[in-house]
Amino acid sequence: MTKPFKKTILLDLDGVLNTYDGYFDPNYIPPIKDGAFEFVKELSKDCRIVIFTSGNLLLASKWLLENNLDKYIDNVTNVKEPSFLIIDDRCINFCGEFQTIKEKIDNFKVWFKN
Repeated sequence: MTKPFKKTILLDLDGVLNTYDGYFDPNYIPPIKDGAFEFVKELSKDCRIVIFTSGNLLLASKWLLENNLDKYIDNVTNVKEPSFLIIDDRCINFCGEFQTIKEKIDNFKVWFKN
């Protein structure tokens, strides 16, 4: 019997799974965000999860191990791979209208600055 197909979700690390507040230190990943473990565990039941980060991949992998998330993660990368969707704290969903997107860009603030 073959395994059912799981949609791939690219999940950002900083600002989504951890308590990142805009200060970047290449040698440090902030603590896990409340509810992140449960979210990843639940999401992994139906989705293939890939951590997408611009940070250090080895450090990110270590962080996932320390927070017991590694068993729910299929890959850690800094290269965008084909996916069903991306969950990120710094993105805008394309709505089909460039003027609307330009306005969203001009007014964009990450969630922790709102």
